This record gives sequence, structure tokens and C-alpha cells, in this order.
Amino acid sequence: MKTQQLGAHPATASDLLPFATRDLTMTSQLINGVELSKTLRQTLQARIQSLTERGQTPGLAVILLGDHPASQVYVRNKVAACEQVGIHSLLEKYPDTLSETELLLNIKALNEDPKIHGILVQLPLPAHIDAQRVIEAISPSKDVDGFHISSAGALMTGTKGFWPCTPYGCMKMLESIHYDLKGKHAVVIGRSNIVGKPMAMMLLQKNATVTICHSHTKNLADLTRQADLIVAAVGIRNVLTKDMVKPGAVVLDVGMNRDELGKLCGDVDFAGVSEVSSYITPVPGGVGPMTITMLLHNTVLAAEQLN
Repeated sequence: MKTQQLGAHPATASDLLPFATRDLTMTSQLINGVELSKTLRQTLQARIQSLTERGQTPGLAVILLGDHPASQVYVRNKVAACEQVGIHSLLEKYPDTLSETELLLNIKALNEDPKIHGILVQLPLPAHIDAQRVIEAISPSKDVDGFHISSAGALMTGTKGFWPCTPYGCMKMLESIHYDLKGKHAVVIGRSNIVGKPMAMMLLQKNATVTICHSHTKNLADLTRQADLIVAAVGIRNVLTKDMVKPGAVVLDVGMNRDELGKLCGDVDFAGVSEVSSYITPVPGGVGPMTITMLLHNTVLAAEQLN
């Protein structure tokens, strides 16, 4: 399947295969986000080296407010990934008492910094700060998270812009198994601005027929049983179970939850669904690594667009 995204450097088929592995105890094949990320990051390193040789090392600024444990882990992983591929990273940490005015002034300075090509403000923000106002303060040309209204509009209209990293990573995983979306029925569980809505738009661009489900959907199981592809991104453990999946469907699990033992798990009942689906993503080791990889991709793309 030949695939291409506006404004992006698509990986070739040889770059992407094979990243599905079969566990002999399962019917499904696992889509390995860790291995796919490694390959895509190697491709990025070549592009970064080319930019650096021309005096334009890609730079990513990450802003973190407060000491939220999960946010600290996410930020640490993002900074480490930048260092691994050769992206210049700038971490700006502030107390959660920082005013919105001060935060906006710091973003303004980063917008004007020629060494910074991407700006990421780690969410969630303290209650006294308007998150949407902060996102809109980031220059669209540096919106590597893909959350700015300009990025959302570009995705909606199919024009050049940054795609949000998590759903973009999902699309790359589908490419890695050569999954042709044309005419397929895709069900997206979740309607957030970060995953659900942009995921639906990306699938539409590839000619899938898309159904978006959410907390008020009354017949969820009836809809998922019709789906060729299911993307679970609602943040509810076991929202998708074996009886809700038709044999042979592809299942992407975007959820990040903890079970009763504190073990990381997704939105999908993995043990059950893996008995009927054709492909499935694990948690951890699935979509998570791809999210960071696509953040790196967007940062490199932002630097390339200045040359």
C-alpha cells in the first residue's frame, strides 16, 4: 500500500516491515510499537544529521509546570528521546504557582527563538491557567503537538499542518502492516481533541468510513461488532471485550490505565480480544513509543520547513 501525508516524509515499505509478531498463545499478531519506533527514529537521525550539517539542528522546548508524577515521567521520556536522535532539547520547569501571564511571556520568547523549532507544554496545567489559551499562544509553525486550532483546521481540510502525535503514531502502525483503509469501517471509541477527533479525521483522509463513539453511545457493542478497525481511546479499562469484536478486526489500544495490581494496561481486554482480532497493539509497548516518535518527527519537519 502506498501512503503519503501532506507535509510529511513517508516511510517506505522496506522501512516499515515487518513489525507484527505472532505469539503462539494468541490468534492476533502484535504490532510492535517499540521496534517500529526504533526504525523510524533511525530514519529521523539521517534527516537530523543533514539539517545539522547545514547549521540547523532541530530544537524542541518542553515546558513543565509543577511536580505531577506522570507528567514528570512523560517529559523525561521526551527529553531522553530527543537526546538519542540528536535533537536539541530545552526543558523549562516552573512551579505550579506560575501565573498564566508569565507562562504566555515565556512561550512568546520561545516563539521568537530561532534555535527552537517545536514547543510543547505538558498537560494537564494547573486549574488557574487556561490550557486552550496557552496552546493558542504557541506559533502554529512550532505546534509540534498538533493541538493548535490552525493544526486542527489543517487536518480537517486535508491541508499542510502538524498531525497530533498519538493518532499519527496509530496511522504509522497501520502502515507498518500494510493495512488498506479504503472502504473499511473504523470505530473510534473516544472523542477528545488529542486523540479521538483527529484520529477520525486521519482515517477519513484514507477513505475509511468512520463511526465515533463516546460515553453517551448507547449501542457501543453493536457498533464495534461491525468494525474492521477499532481504536480504543477513552481511558476506561476493558471498555472493549472479546464479545464486542468481530473475528479478524484490527484493534489499536490507546488507553493508559492501571489494573487492580497496579500494572499498566490499556482500554482493551487484551487477553480476550487477542483471541479474535487479526492484529492488536499491546500496552505497554504499543502506541506509547509511537507517540514520542511522531513528536520527534514533527520537530524535525518544523526545522526542515525553514530550509
